[in-house]
Amino acid sequence: MMRVAVTLTFATVLALGQGGNLALTNVRPTQGFLGPARADLRVLPGDTLWLEFAIEGITVGADGKVQYTMGLEVADFTGKVVFRQNPTDLEALASLGGRSVPAQAHVDVGLDQPAGDYTVKVTVTDRASKQTQSFTQKLSVLPAAFGIVQLKATSDPEGTVPAALVATGETVWINWAVVGFGRDKSSQGPDLEFAMRILDESGQPTLTKPDTGAIKQDVPPGDKLLGGQFAISANRPGKFVVELKAVDKIAGKSATASFPLTVQARRQ
Repeated sequence: MMRVAVTLTFATVLALGQGGNLALTNVRPTQGFLGPARADLRVLPGDTLWLEFAIEGITVGADGKVQYTMGLEVADFTGKVVFRQNPTDLEALASLGGRSVPAQAHVDVGLDQPAGDYTVKVTVTDRASKQTQSFTQKLSVLPAAFGIVQLKATSDPEGTVPAALVATGETVWINWAVVGFGRDKSSQGPDLEFAMRILDESGQPTLTKPDTGAIKQDVPPGDKLLGGQFAISANRPGKFVVELKAVDKIAGKSATASFPLTVQARRQ
């Protein structure tokens, strides 16, 4: 089923609700936490949709503290709510002043989620002024199939710290998972191969040989989602595109995904 989490941090969408100066702006779907914009709002079961946005006109205390609640609902194409996360008290810190803080929510699509069109509604209430605003974001869950999901870049191999900004000399981990893979009838194990290549601004590969990997053993029979990662050493500045390819040799299927990567020159 659909699982949703709301965490601190913000989706172009319709602002709803009532009230004064409170507004939810710059709403954008992203690839991972603090990741680049996500253009395709079609997701496979097992994927995660991140929504980043800004809370404008929020009440900021003398100490910079911001207090608000955030709730989230997911409805199917008939309008029936299939998931509801009740409003949760959250806090942020506006250390630089102003009346704006970033915020974020994400939707984890279950491996057994039925295909169809859904609408995500995020509601924010300023706990000081009691003003409320909402926005909605549509997404389509595709039928279950072999594919790459949960694509994101992080600055740690554990996959927990987002690589929002990358500078020369740093290492970036491209994290991903695959779903919908086949298993050998006799061993019940998968036979998956992966490749990553990086394209420069002219569309040419930065290396003649792609980075590769495989998953062929030590996979419990009940596992339906398998994750992996490739490391990238950011040795020079520029704008690049990371291309991933996964091949299911048992089912004879392949899937691709791409991730934009900008490396900034480190200042002396």
